[in-house]
Amino acid sequence: MRSYTYKLHSPKNGGTEETNRVKYTRDELSEMTTLQLRSICHKEKLVEGLSGPLDREALIRTILKYRSAEQSLLIQSFDEHGWERVEAAIARYLNTPLPDDGSIQIPAKVTLYDGLQVDKLDQYRVKAPGTVAESNVLLVNDHMELCGIMNLVKDGPAPGMYCLTASKEMTFRRTSNKNYSFLLFRKQDSEYLYQTYVRSRPLPPTNLHYWRIPIPELEIQDLEETDAVLAIDFGTSNTTAGAYLDDSYISHPSRHDLLNGTLRLNSINLVKFPVTTGKQEEWIELLPTIVAVADCSDTQQVKYYFGHEAMKLMKKNGYTGHATVFHGIKRWVNRYKLPEEIVDGQGNASVVRRNDILRAYLLHVIEMAEHQFKCRFRKLHFSSPVKLKTQFGEMFAELLPDYRIESDDALDEGMAVLFNTIADQIEKNTFADGETYHALVIDCGGGTTDLSSCRFRIEDGHISYKLDIHTAYENGDTNFGGNNITYRILQFMKIVFADYYTKGGSVPDIDSLIGIPGPDLFRHVDEFGVESVYERFEARYREAERMIPTRFKDYENRTREEYLRVKSNYYFLWEIADSMKKEFFRKTGILRNRFDSQTGDRQEQDLKITAVDRWCLSAYENGRMKDIYEFPRVVFNINEINQLIKADIYDIVRKFLEDFYQDGRLQEYSIIKLTGQSCRIDSFREALKEFVPGRSIEFRQKTEESDSVPELKLACLRGAIRYLSARKAGTIEAYITNHAPVVPYTVSAFTHSRQEKLLISSLERLNQVQGSISRPFEVKEIEFFLKGSDGAVRHKYAYANEPGSFEPVPYEDIAGRYGAKIPQDDTDSIQNGEVKFFVFAEDNEWGFHVVPVAREDEQLYLGPKRFFAFENDLSELDFFDGWK
Repeated sequence: MRSYTYKLHSPKNGGTEETNRVKYTRDELSEMTTLQLRSICHKEKLVEGLSGPLDREALIRTILKYRSAEQSLLIQSFDEHGWERVEAAIARYLNTPLPDDGSIQIPAKVTLYDGLQVDKLDQYRVKAPGTVAESNVLLVNDHMELCGIMNLVKDGPAPGMYCLTASKEMTFRRTSNKNYSFLLFRKQDSEYLYQTYVRSRPLPPTNLHYWRIPIPELEIQDLEETDAVLAIDFGTSNTTAGAYLDDSYISHPSRHDLLNGTLRLNSINLVKFPVTTGKQEEWIELLPTIVAVADCSDTQQVKYYFGHEAMKLMKKNGYTGHATVFHGIKRWVNRYKLPEEIVDGQGNASVVRRNDILRAYLLHVIEMAEHQFKCRFRKLHFSSPVKLKTQFGEMFAELLPDYRIESDDALDEGMAVLFNTIADQIEKNTFADGETYHALVIDCGGGTTDLSSCRFRIEDGHISYKLDIHTAYENGDTNFGGNNITYRILQFMKIVFADYYTKGGSVPDIDSLIGIPGPDLFRHVDEFGVESVYERFEARYREAERMIPTRFKDYENRTREEYLRVKSNYYFLWEIADSMKKEFFRKTGILRNRFDSQTGDRQEQDLKITAVDRWCLSAYENGRMKDIYEFPRVVFNINEINQLIKADIYDIVRKFLEDFYQDGRLQEYSIIKLTGQSCRIDSFREALKEFVPGRSIEFRQKTEESDSVPELKLACLRGAIRYLSARKAGTIEAYITNHAPVVPYTVSAFTHSRQEKLLISSLERLNQVQGSISRPFEVKEIEFFLKGSDGAVRHKYAYANEPGSFEPVPYEDIAGRYGAKIPQDDTDSIQNGEVKFFVFAEDNEWGFHVVPVAREDEQLYLGPKRFFAFENDLSELDFFDGWK
């Protein structure tokens, strides 16, 4: 049997060590802690920085002395006065043209859009000799009028290759003269223009040397509004977006983008986001749902980093920076108006509302789409969990009032995934005309897992395909998702590293932590529960905390250095655990993986080398924390990882399907659809076979999935886009019925004699649940308890009773407002001085309502209705709260 391994080891650079040296700027180093600076000195073998107890500034000077990176001073924001100063400078000091022998090559045609950035994805490439460096580029006309300021930035490691870029804040001015040219400058002249732009005080006179390169064709255009719908899959961990663009989505699609292949007409186009790995930049169809505060010095104009930029900031600061970082902002759906205290990297503090952060993130996604497709979107479609479709729709409408949010044609996440399958059946003509199909969709996302059912029928009509679709939410777990699997791997790594560093390199075997053999694991979970599988494992994890601490909340009363060390431990372990998870389960062709400071060359086809910039853990030794820089010589086996997560995955599948299996309903479903990135793990399919042997389990994973974003993550987005496109083209007529979801909770309250009264029963349809409990009219507060399927109390809610807010009403008014939710028989039985609290739910809201009705002097009184969400946050388990 072949060995499936994942290896961590120290770097071996050989003869290429000097060429691959990482360079640092003062700005980067100034944001790092003393621990991180010493880590760099160790990694770069800077003996001067390790030989004595240097202070922070001395360490920075030492690193810059040997590893200083040249910093380009580029103009990237618009300032009217700075523009005028640059215009005056080129009028006075632009005296020395440099000869152009044709070695500077620029694009044949450039199209610029007001309010739209220009970046590397636009592929406006420039080839220039060694005398040209990263610099500012001025756009001028024949009369030397300044029309725009751009930047020339390196494009990859090849010498002399650059790209033209420009900030979205930069203005491009149209003039009557259309003969445009680029002015390129030497580095020192470009820096003079930068200082002229940013400084209000005049600089000494100079002599500017420049190359003037005429542009064969340049256009400055306004963005055209499109009728196309931008679909966004707003996820807990990652977000994707895209649109179907036909050949008339705007009057003049960008010819430049069509030629470069970044725009494709009459097909689905996915939005790409930049991610920097080492010194390379690539573009992928996924944006992490993470927001970091960049600058909050101006409370009215708070600036943020999003996605990969936010992760880069965290990593650069060793996960110990001051800037506030928000993970999984999708969880805020039920409480998106709450305030949040924020701090930026410079220590500035402010208070913003969650809806401002959400709006900024979504606008960033929309702006990236508009930049890539060169159009202005006004129509949006958001896929959301079926149980919270109404709440998400209301939230998005409030966050983005300038956009039209699709509501009538909106698909929930499970339905969007399933329509991807339906569309394939229609395209391939593999459906049975008029036959009813039953499908179950299991969606394991980053933070939650949901089970939805669907019944659909396809008829080949006279002028279109007619779809009759019925969908419902069946079950879910707000505390299980892909992050749980990452955390399990983190726990395992921490246990292994703790043993490795304390026991001379020996590491525990997975069988010593989880002693149940693989074939017996499912039966053990059935009989004793999943907690029993991990009892010994969790105990060893608690022991490892004494060696490699990660619970940084416990260190808030310690020194700043201790707190930051522990926080860095957790985030560093999380990063490498997540990386290992992705590499093990992304491709079947990759069987082994190891960490290194460089990616290196793949000598073996089954080996993936993952670059880790700096290896640094803090561990206790003789009561004091010490720095560990050396890569541990540890081999992680993929079979061990499968054994590690197998019980967790089986438990969630069992929770969803056991009732279906026992009462025979599971045999009705001809399709079991798995979606979400985590469903790539074979353990999901293995667990499903315990319940659905011979069923049609749709679990598509390419034999060699080379793309950075797996298709399982894009299935929801593609399904939504295909549905919107088919509806627009009139090829389908869809009739979708969303049935009331099943409630996986119970709601109860206690009577005056402490007898628990059940008000909402578990696993009932949302529109069928109701109950009531009575108290004296003058009661100040009544408590309601929400319990999960395990019987544990999840939430305690308090309804504050205010008799003065009640209004006298006849029962007819109550019936007109609430109908059968408050039956007349129940109000007739209310006695004088009694208030009865009616508890019920409605189809379109994931939670329950409490409405009090009282009687005083034979008159009925109606109190205010209040809504309580079943889940305050979409995912209740926070892996970044500092208690793990």
